[in-house]
Amino acid sequence: MPEKSVREVMTANPTTIAPDLTVLDAAQQMTSEDVGSLPVVDESGSLVGMITDRDTVVRVVAEGRDPQATRVDDACSASPVTIDPDDDLDQARELMEKHQVRRVPVVEGGRLVGILAQADVAREAANVEAGQMVEEISR
Repeated sequence: MPEKSVREVMTANPTTIAPDLTVLDAAQQMTSEDVGSLPVVDESGSLVGMITDRDTVVRVVAEGRDPQATRVDDACSASPVTIDPDDDLDQARELMEKHQVRRVPVVEGGRLVGILAQADVAREAANVEAGQMVEEISR
């Protein structure tokens, strides 16, 4: 059986946030969507970064910055690792393990088209492979 592609298991059209909004806006959006990260997308649909709940704590709260005054683009991780929707899940697993990330933005033609989560990949893997992947990514 051929390996599935990223496109077949990714979450298409994920919720995003604009870079000029505040970290408070991002935190509220993460809360309402029940997610731990948001792709940061400019007005043209291009991915410019990812902001996570951890970014909010480490880069804003721990530094004593005001989440109501700090812009998303001042707190997000710029140039995140991305994957192509036509890549296969083995490539996705390897990428996640190599970069120790649990979520990878899926980009096609410079535009964000989805998010691939560790859970998406694990669901498609055999139980042994899934356990190994979770262990490798979570080191």
